[in-house]
Amino acid sequence: MKIGIDQIGFYTPNKYVDMVDLAHARKQDPNKFLIGIGQETMTIADQTQDAVSMGINSTLRYLDQIDKDKVGLLIFGTESSVDQSKSASLFVKTALNLSPQVRTFEVKEACFGLTAGLMMARDYVYSHPDKTAIVIGSDIARYGVNSGGEVTQGAGSISILVKKDPQIMELNEGHSAYSEDINDFWRPNNSKLAKVDGKYSTQVYLDFFTKTFNQYKKEQKLATKDFDALIYHLPFTKMGLKANRLAVEGEEEETTQRLQDNFEASKKWSAKVGNIYTGSLYLSLLSLLENGNLTPGARIGLFSYGSGAMAEFFSGTLVEGYQSKLNKEADQALIDQRKKLSVAEYEEIFNNSLLDPEDSITLKSDEVKGKWYFAGTKNDIRQYSVN
Repeated sequence: MKIGIDQIGFYTPNKYVDMVDLAHARKQDPNKFLIGIGQETMTIADQTQDAVSMGINSTLRYLDQIDKDKVGLLIFGTESSVDQSKSASLFVKTALNLSPQVRTFEVKEACFGLTAGLMMARDYVYSHPDKTAIVIGSDIARYGVNSGGEVTQGAGSISILVKKDPQIMELNEGHSAYSEDINDFWRPNNSKLAKVDGKYSTQVYLDFFTKTFNQYKKEQKLATKDFDALIYHLPFTKMGLKANRLAVEGEEEETTQRLQDNFEASKKWSAKVGNIYTGSLYLSLLSLLENGNLTPGARIGLFSYGSGAMAEFFSGTLVEGYQSKLNKEADQALIDQRKKLSVAEYEEIFNNSLLDPEDSITLKSDEVKGKWYFAGTKNDIRQYSVN
């Protein structure tokens, strides 16, 4: 049975800061951010955007194109959860008017959350071939103003519909997983800002990629040249570039050039949006499909990594007509229509977003019509509205 990705929805909030402006403000050479980190701009989420609202907005990108009555499972992967008990997916299910019979829950393992949900959704559809599953990855990456990780922040959401006979990409059989209990990145309950050991995290990321990629090729009897593209979780695009260099080391020129060219296509959206944690790998996929030139039947290798740490390598095959399910113009417009902030405006909005609004105060959003947002709390219950 062919099971895989039938729809992809993307959302990012409507504000950004330019890395050149940020570099000047931090008295750094702009090339340290533009080349050394590989980022151009970074989306900023204000107080009215959270994991839930972004998850709703990304799913609405394709909701009118599917049969909602067939949705039997909704999984929300995030490390930016809005409640210690209640699943973010329940807020989303209500906003989308999905059936009460939908099984729904939230999963967490740093940036691995959407991949974990995708694998569960695949197994669900295999057991229930007449049903579909929605899997969301939605996060705000925060390290703090003028912190070491400041340039690797961002905000956004990816929503995926998984079904039988998918229209974008079939998930191939087999995977390679690897995990260890380490402390390269974490966020304590008493902190809204993440803690990270950047150099160590990069080392672990590259080590886990090498382990899972080599094991996958061994188990599936494949060589690097058998992949048309390799894509990566991109906390910042230079990290994926380092992994890709390891992948093509010693390969023939044709293979090296193909994988390098497709990596460049896959990083385009991330270089503009920044780190979106659970959705990052799938933003790479969307960017590859919309900015690359792959033909149906192309094999794409995907490396998923969640600090702490969990990694998995798997692959998918593009299906005939996949291009018709994409909307590059709308995704480009979503990025282009963001408002540019000065560094001072960014700092104020960022620091304000760390504060919980006073209960019973109604928040207003400056997003365009039709976008959902967090409107504050009433009796400590989160409220969501649509413009």
